[in-house]
Amino acid sequence: AIEFADLTGKEVVLDAYCGIGTIGIIASDKAKEVIAVELNRDAVRDAITNAKANQIKNVRFYENDASRFMVGLAEQGAKVDVVFMDPPRAGSDEAFLSSVVKLAPERVVYVSCNPETLARDLKYLKKKGYEVEKAQPVDMFPFTEHCEVCVKLCR
Repeated sequence: AIEFADLTGKEVVLDAYCGIGTIGIIASDKAKEVIAVELNRDAVRDAITNAKANQIKNVRFYENDASRFMVGLAEQGAKVDVVFMDPPRAGSDEAFLSSVVKLAPERVVYVSCNPETLARDLKYLKKKGYEVEKAQPVDMFPFTEHCEVCVKLCR
């Protein structure tokens, strides 16, 4: 996912559905700033603890619904260069996807654990001006039917 983001150190990155902050924290040394949002209060608390433990200073964590948060950023005129999205198995809903489109990052890195909802969400993003540049399946759960997929989309 970090490789797909093509970070140069100048980007503002949004880590949506950040959970305990793993992707945002790892991306932080390759980005100017990371904004991370997660609805689960305990996960946000753990993300802050993880960032402190790793002496990360350029990540801000917010407890909020990712869709509402991103719409708010867009309304404030915030510029985000890359959005990482790692939704639950149900994928993203239209409110979230439309908020990505409103925020209009140059790149979106979508990490999916469900190829069916990934296909649905990519179809929506494609209609809104994003193109899939590359995709990489990752078999994180050998001997099961589950497969993660990382996709890089560009506007």
